[in-house]
Amino acid sequence: MTPYRISIVGTGYVGLCTAVGFASKGYNVLTSTHDPKKASLINKGTPPFHEPHLEEMLQKAVKNGYLRCMLDHEEAILNTDITFIAVGTPSKPNGSIDLRYIEGSACEIGGALKKKETSHLVVVKSTVVPGTTKNVVKPAIEKHSGKRCSIDFGLCMNPEFLREGSALQDTLHPDRIIIGEYDKKSGDVLEALYREFYEGDMPPLIRTNLPTAEFIKYANNAFLAMKVSFINSVANLCQKTPEADVKAVAQAIGLDKRIGSLFLNAGLGWGGSCWPKDLNALLSYSKDLDIDLPLVDATLKVNHNQPHIALSLARSLIGELKGKRIAVLGLSFKPNTDDVREAVSIKIINKLLNEGAEVVTHDPQAIDNAKAVLGNRVQYERNVRNCLKDADCCIIVTEWDEYRALRPQDFRSYMKNPAIVDGRRIYDPKAFKSVKFAAVGLGTTDS
Repeated sequence: MTPYRISIVGTGYVGLCTAVGFASKGYNVLTSTHDPKKASLINKGTPPFHEPHLEEMLQKAVKNGYLRCMLDHEEAILNTDITFIAVGTPSKPNGSIDLRYIEGSACEIGGALKKKETSHLVVVKSTVVPGTTKNVVKPAIEKHSGKRCSIDFGLCMNPEFLREGSALQDTLHPDRIIIGEYDKKSGDVLEALYREFYEGDMPPLIRTNLPTAEFIKYANNAFLAMKVSFINSVANLCQKTPEADVKAVAQAIGLDKRIGSLFLNAGLGWGGSCWPKDLNALLSYSKDLDIDLPLVDATLKVNHNQPHIALSLARSLIGELKGKRIAVLGLSFKPNTDDVREAVSIKIINKLLNEGAEVVTHDPQAIDNAKAVLGNRVQYERNVRNCLKDADCCIIVTEWDEYRALRPQDFRSYMKNPAIVDGRRIYDPKAFKSVKFAAVGLGTTDS
């Protein structure tokens, strides 16, 4: 069987990683964007963001002719069988979802399908609130194509569950595939694509309707965020309890099969492009239906307050922060990415600056993106030891392996007065007794 030809509207994180995943298995993939600079980079095999293994896989796909990026959405759609919509769904100022890019893409797809004689499947991969695929995407395509859904074209909702830093692994080896279908024929086509793609390594597959598939993504993200905020709440309690340690608590409860160990790492809070906007969109959607979601409310509240812990711990070690030189290790919202959207580091740095501290920063990948947000208000160092030099306190904000490898001697050798705030619990407190040390969720020892 000849593999399906695939087009992907949107070359952001989800769109490009999905495109490279398909191309790596020999599918012909046409991606499209309105950004000439981004298209040029992709066609040279250079990804516009950092993701482990993406560059080498993109270069191979482009070299072998399996992936191209174009500025013409119409050409991409007319020359493929299945189109994935993978554009952004940012938040409006009130937290509700902004669907302008979704609606715009649907209109452009409709305009292209008007000129197409053969059947075509449209798949929404972007995260959208329930009802969007049926009530926004479908009518827009029908209006601009003059065609009817399920008769002239198919429609599915296929949420993604890609983790930044592991996106290609998640693409090639997902936990599950969710297909929300407008009709059985549409679902059959998308299932056939995935069975062809995964061959003998097919993950569990769930077929459902459009709004249920849309709900699944929000419920998934809300639950994971809630789990992290829960252990952070426990950490804050442990921190005020002499000799208590949240790491041991998390390890123990994680052995309970009903709970599991994943997403029980206490820290300074979560960020990124997905959880903050998705939880706020879910809250906005629920309010429109006059339904309270107190757990989601609490999850966001805990996360909003969590970065404050870093400053509290720093003060416990060195006193007033005004005039002190603070080294912040980690700018990306998580390791193995250069993404600083909603990053905890930005919140902590702004608070430090407001208190009159001098801030010097380091990150293996995210310095350029951080500069676009913070400007020249902080000092940037490409070498971690230069960042530590003459600092009064160091706050670990992102758990990069480069920071895990640091030992007490490294801090003693470079810092003015070694004082470390372990915001991600990457160090053994017993090994750091030779320096001033405080950590999230670690109660002080009674004297």
